[in-house]
Parts: sequence; C-alpha cells; structure tokens
Amino acid sequence: MPRTAAVTLGLLALLAASACKHSRPGPQAAPSPHPHVGMWVTADGRIRQELLPNGRYEEERDGRERAYTGRYTVTGDHIDYFDDLGFTATGDVRDGVLYHEHLVLYRER
Repeated sequence: MPRTAAVTLGLLALLAASACKHSRPGPQAAPSPHPHVGMWVTADGRIRQELLPNGRYEEERDGRERAYTGRYTVTGDHIDYFDDLGFTATGDVRDGVLYHEHLVLYRER
C-alpha cells in the first residue's frame, strides 16, 4: 500500500505541475501606444510637448527642457494632465490639432 500511495502522490504532483505550467500566461505583446503619443509643437516652435507611451509627458518652453513634467490620461480625444507640481490641465485633439488650455499644438512630423 505505501508504494501505491507514493506512485499516486507522484502522479498528482506531475499533474499539478503540468497544470501550473500550462496556465501561466506567456509573454504578451506590449500594448500599442495611444495615437496621440508623440511630439506636439506650437506653430512658432516655442513650446514642445511630448506625450510619452508610458503615460508621462514632458514639456519644453523657450528651450528650457522639462519645464513641466507629469502624467496624463486619455479618454477618446480628451487628455487630462496631472503635473508633478500639483496642478491639472486638460486638452482635446480635434482634426489632428491639440488644444491644450490656451495653447494650440500641432503634431511634429
């Protein structure tokens, strides 16, 4: 009887290991970045805002890199900004143009 119990336990252990091995999720492809990810620039080039694929943004003003940084969320064509300094802002993309508070930014090509 002890030998049968050992064989049964061994088989159960193999089945459990096999089930765990097959139930693990495999490597998944990284999600595609949102279509608004990328560099946006004012017509005069003084303000450059980059929406990064990781949900962060960096804004350059008059050559001062990282003048503003923070995170953002996108819902459709609406963007909510949460600056690292504590203030919030919004933006909307309409016809390929980003209207961000009082700024008008165009996709850099």
